[in-house]
Amino acid sequence: MRYYRDTYLEINLDNVIHNITHIMAKTKDMTLMAVIKADSYGHGAFMIAKTLLEAGVSHFAVATVDEGIELRRARIKCPILVLGGVRVEDLRIVSKYNLTISVHSLDWLKKAMVAYQGKIISIHLKIDTGMGRLGLTTKEELDEAIQLLHSHKHFYFEGIFSHLATSEESDETYYQMQLHRFESMLNGLDLINKYVHIANSAGSLKTPPKYVNAIRVGLMINGQKPSKDIPFDFELKQSMSLYSKLVQVKVVPKGEKLSYNGIYETQDIEEYIGTIPIGYADGYDRRLENGRVYIDGEYCKIVGRICMDYCLVKLPRLLPEGTMVELIGEHISIDEYAEKIKTNNYQATCIFSDRLPRVYKRNGQIIKTINRRLLARIGGVK
Repeated sequence: MRYYRDTYLEINLDNVIHNITHIMAKTKDMTLMAVIKADSYGHGAFMIAKTLLEAGVSHFAVATVDEGIELRRARIKCPILVLGGVRVEDLRIVSKYNLTISVHSLDWLKKAMVAYQGKIISIHLKIDTGMGRLGLTTKEELDEAIQLLHSHKHFYFEGIFSHLATSEESDETYYQMQLHRFESMLNGLDLINKYVHIANSAGSLKTPPKYVNAIRVGLMINGQKPSKDIPFDFELKQSMSLYSKLVQVKVVPKGEKLSYNGIYETQDIEEYIGTIPIGYADGYDRRLENGRVYIDGEYCKIVGRICMDYCLVKLPRLLPEGTMVELIGEHISIDEYAEKIKTNNYQATCIFSDRLPRVYKRNGQIIKTINRRLLARIGGVK
């Protein structure tokens, strides 16, 4: 597939294979659910899923029904758990695409049991152990929900789970409290042949809690650590890089103001200023402070405000138009970029927009290019 601007995300699938192979080796006694929500954190859900299947992953998790349908339409056939809430009126579409859903409310379950009479849908019950978002909160609610599921022939109770709020932090006080709540809720339940999961990426690196037989891993698949403070006994390899090219180079005299609001003024007698065709409409964040790129073997400072479609960089010398620019990659990590836009590595990759084509590589060769802007068609999506 083509794209018509020299700005793109490159995804190294060999690094994805490397990461998941090590993760699976470390968690070999657990069922691994690969969390590929939010388009696999901006990396492209379909291509990441396809690669993970080749590596031996057999379960996926997403945030929404729409994300699950996208994978099914891409012929991903293994179990897909929808972690977020589902509307009762959408249960027939859930059944059509054979998605597993989460139930976080006793009231929702009672309404669903009245409204839905179709093909069996598998369900994971969600417990709120301290995140405060979704989930059953008492042992009584949980016991009643399980009894209701056992009495309804159109739903199958397949699993039970919760979500950790502080697993990446060095202070484990709250983490241990959540585990205690989870275990207390599960005491006395018949969990034979049920999936029991609470660990996210950071939690998967800790000793598995009682009853747990599955883990959910997302961020680490693409080579990002949940926290710089978490020790690893294997190397994670960043799979995402962001590249562009210089589209214009100017020699600018001293005292000129650049970009919106003139927040940068040239200081040297002459400055070489390069224009790069990427901006905040691509997800390259306008809040970037003291940002830098890597060009022709040197780090170069971003100057002026990030625009919607362009940004400016101070060059060490006159460079030809068309020179390659690394914005994220071997020399500039996602963690560095995230820190300079005052967020975490989760959000930093999720916000790269579909204006950026995704170019996928294996063994150093391009195997697929996806440009979602060219997939759009009047009346729907190809």
